[in-house]
This record gives sequence, structure tokens and C-alpha cells, in this order.
Amino acid sequence: MSSRDSTSSRRRYVDGVEPCLIDGIAAPGPSADIEPDAVSAVAGEIPYNWSLDSDLISWGRNVGDVLGVSDPTFLASGAAFAQLIAPGSGPSRADVVKTPAFRDEGGGVPYQLQYGLHLPGRNEPTWIEDTGRWFGGQDGKPVRARGVLRVINEQHEREQHLVRVSQFDALTGEMNRWRLAETLDATIEETVKLRSSCGFFLAAVDNLARINDSYGYDIADEVITGVGKCLRSKLRGKDHLGRFSGNKFGIVLNDCTPDDMLIAADRLLSGVRDKVMPTSAGPVAVTVTMGGVTAPRHARTVRDVMIRAQEALDSAKVKRGGSFQGYTPNLARDAQRHENIRATQEIIGALNARRISLVYEPVVGAKSRQPEFYECLMRVGRQDGSLMAVNEVIGLAERLGLVGLLDHRVLELALQELIAAPTFRASLNVSAASTGDAEWWSALAAMLGPHSGIAERLTVEITETAAIRDIDETRDFVKRVKDLGCSVAMDDFGAGYTSFRNLRKLGVDIVKIDGDYVRNMTRLDDDRAFVQVMIDLAQRLGIKTVAEWVPDELTASILADWGCDYLQGAFVGLASAERPWLAAGDTMPKSA
Repeated sequence: MSSRDSTSSRRRYVDGVEPCLIDGIAAPGPSADIEPDAVSAVAGEIPYNWSLDSDLISWGRNVGDVLGVSDPTFLASGAAFAQLIAPGSGPSRADVVKTPAFRDEGGGVPYQLQYGLHLPGRNEPTWIEDTGRWFGGQDGKPVRARGVLRVINEQHEREQHLVRVSQFDALTGEMNRWRLAETLDATIEETVKLRSSCGFFLAAVDNLARINDSYGYDIADEVITGVGKCLRSKLRGKDHLGRFSGNKFGIVLNDCTPDDMLIAADRLLSGVRDKVMPTSAGPVAVTVTMGGVTAPRHARTVRDVMIRAQEALDSAKVKRGGSFQGYTPNLARDAQRHENIRATQEIIGALNARRISLVYEPVVGAKSRQPEFYECLMRVGRQDGSLMAVNEVIGLAERLGLVGLLDHRVLELALQELIAAPTFRASLNVSAASTGDAEWWSALAAMLGPHSGIAERLTVEITETAAIRDIDETRDFVKRVKDLGCSVAMDDFGAGYTSFRNLRKLGVDIVKIDGDYVRNMTRLDDDRAFVQVMIDLAQRLGIKTVAEWVPDELTASILADWGCDYLQGAFVGLASAERPWLAAGDTMPKSA
């Protein structure tokens, strides 16, 4: 018999008539009562008729084979069958048939259920899909039901696996971040309803990078798993644990006051600290640092709870590894956040509206007092026409991760000016964040490439404090800039105490002596000696010098006598939007 013939025969047998569809699945229609007969055991489906008046169930003859029971007589009644359904595994057929949500209007009412059956001799439930239709009497209430059972153990296992994957962390077996957030949300909601209090901890495994380096990532994973087990062993039965991120666990504490939170934190910290984690590489000593917050006292949403727990964790790390810090409101911190938001909006708005502009501060020859080049300085305009304070903008932009955008715009404006004005020579500052930014390099190379003679008129400045963070990386930056044909200056030299050995190693063309030393050199012997030594050593290394913040003629004359090459500061000229080089015949550049 073909597959199609087999299916057709089975459907005629089960239903007695052409089958009806329940959500696209074949199910018995309202035929006359017939006794179920043998259905192919291979198909794994057991037909049944259930009379609600007598509570008797008549099964297909394959019921024993499909369910794997030798004597199926214990399934003869609805009440007996209902006793076999595993508690909590899902609604039973009796639940939907005896307490129906709908009336039978003549065609029967379909149902499809999944539940577990506790069958004799089995330790685990046998999972069943029960598809059928109940039919009502004259009053529309159920009097009988017809359907088929199908064993779905493999399907159920696949579904459970998908649930585990979607809700639980593969490494530790604990809830993943999504499920943890869902649990926290439900806990907060219940806490608010009961006018109670709950807590949330973030616990970070300390020095995980060191463990990775010392033992390898596999051992670090074993440590994370061990910490998770240790934390779980110290929790109350009503609390919840989940893996928040790589080295962090989240802990939801039900019915927890601020005092309870301190007790719980001490119990968890000591539980990890006092236990050496066993690993395949041997025992590893581990500590965790924790931050916590109570809700709804200090936060009423999952987002706020997690943010404030992270803030508390950051504070605990600053205080001491292996410690706990509870969240406390901080008006100054909150005010700074509002300021950060405002500044971010202003900076982004200025970039989008082209309110970033340049002013030009002359750098003059120490002896000629004539401009040799101009330092391009950024100005950020507000919507009302006023300007943001430059130092404020730079500090905020660096802290908020916006300085790269500003560097990119300043580069565009400076190169535009260089392209349009053949006599213009310029320097511009670049932040440490942009020295490794591929987009900044691409913009520099793209604008220099088609315009010969531009690179030799451009000097790129990097601060000494940025340079000394990584001497080798800075040396690579200097080489790349010089390979493009530009010069490189180290700004604020003396602020970071770079050794002259590193100065020679970097290969910069110019050092700009920090103005804090220059402006006081006529009054302070130490500053005067420092400036003189720097100029002398720079000369010996073949590096040009710029003295910043030159305040007066006396200072300028001394610097020139010592051999300083260039002067910059209020005495020789303030930054201005004027373009004096245009008088030499250059044309005004178009706005970028």
C-alpha cells in the first residue's frame, strides 16, 4: 500500500467521515459513534472515544503498543486517565472539555493539548499530544469527545532544548541575561504590588583577565562556572541567579530590605573568598566584587535597577576588590549626567548644523617675529550664536567618546583652507583617540593625495601626555604622518615628563614647550632652567622648538637668545578668525 493510501485508510478509520481540520491538523469530525479499531502502531496515533455521561473511554487496539503498557485497562475511564497526567505539565483533556470556554454550535469544539503521562514502570513522563473535538448535547454542553493521542517525546525534548538555549546560559546553566531581566521585572512588579522591597546584585569575578593569561580561557570558564555554583549555594530558596555578562552574575533577592542586602552580600562574598575553586589545572583562588541596589526605593524599572547596580559595582571596584557597595543617590553625579546629556546634544547639534569653525593663532619666528605657521583651533557654536568654552568641549568630548568626530571635522576645515590658500601653513591638534582611527587616516590621505604641496605645509600636533601612553604606538603614528609628507609636533612638552631618549626615539620635528614653564621663566629659576635645558637639548637632537604662552618682550628676547625657533602666545598674537594670508592673494575657501 502506498503512503497516500495508508494515510487515507487511517483517516477513514479514525473519523468515519472525511476529517475536519483543527488549526490545519486533521481531527475527528462529528460522525456517528463507532468503536476505535487498530491503527498502525508505526503512525504512533491512538484513536479514542470518550463518553462524558459514563466517563468511559474506548481506545484503539494499538493503545498498549504505542504507550508501551502491557495491560491498558487502567485507562478505561476519564477519571483514571486524568490521574496519570503529570502535575504542572499542562492542562488535561478534562480541563478543557468539562469546563469549556465555548459552546458547541453543531460542529463540535476543537482542542489540541500537550501534557506528560506518568505510565507504570517509567521514571520520566511520556509526553503526549492530544488532538480532538468535543460535541455537545441539545444544551450545547459537552457529552462526548473524539480524538487521537500521539507520543511526542522527541518533539518535546527539542522544544525544551530550545527553551533552555533561549533562556539559560550554556556555560553555567544559570539564567541568561534576557531571562534574568524578565525575572527581575516580575519581582519588581510583585514587590510594588505588595509594598515590599527587593534587591539586585551584580557580582563580578575579579582579575578574570589575569586568570585567562595565567591558565587559559578553558580554566577561566571553569572558574566562572565554579563561582556560579558557589553563589547559588549561598542563596535563599526564593532568590534567583543568572549570568549577566562575561565575568558578571546577576542576583535577584526577593523580600529584601537594605539591611538584608548587607547580610546577603557578606554571605556571598565570604562564600566565594573562603573557597578555592577546583579546576583541571589545580585550585584557583578567586574573589568577587559586588554592587547592589534596592527596589523600588532607588529604582523602579529593570533598566534603572541594572544601571544603578553597575554604578555601585564600579564604586566597589574603586574602593577595593572583593568588596560590596550599595547604591546611594548622588546629586553631583546626577547633575553631571544631565550635563553630559546636554553637552552631547550641543556637540552633535553643532556638528550636524556646521557650527564647528576654526580660529588661527600665529606661531612666529623668534627672531623675525613674522608668522611662520598658524595653529588651527576649534570653536563650537551654540544654536543661540554663543560659543562653548574650548576646554570644556574637549574634556566632555573625550569623556563622552565624541572627540573623534570633532577631530575629523577640524581636519576637514584645515585641509580645505590649505587647499584654497597656497601660502597658508598650518598645524592642528589630534586626540589620542584619533591616532588609531582608520577614518581619520583615510580622510587625511584622501585630501592630501590629489593636492601636491599640501602635506609639506601641514604640521600634526599630538600632546605629550597622549604620546607617553604607548611610545611604540606613538612612534608608528609619527612615521605614518611623516610618510604622507607632513611634519609632527609634540604639544605641551614638559607636562608629561617624557625622557629625551623617548623624544629622540619618537622622531618628531617640533616640540612645543609647555606654557606653564614659559610664562613664569623670568620669575622662577627652576622654570627658567628647565626651558633653557629643553631648548639646548632639542637643538642637539635637531628638533625645532616652539615656546607657548609667551607673555612679554623680555621673555621673547631671552628665548630668542637661547636659540628657541618659534614663539606663540598673547604677546605675539591671539587666535582670530581673520585670515591675514588672504592679503597675499589667496582666495577665500568655500565652506565644507
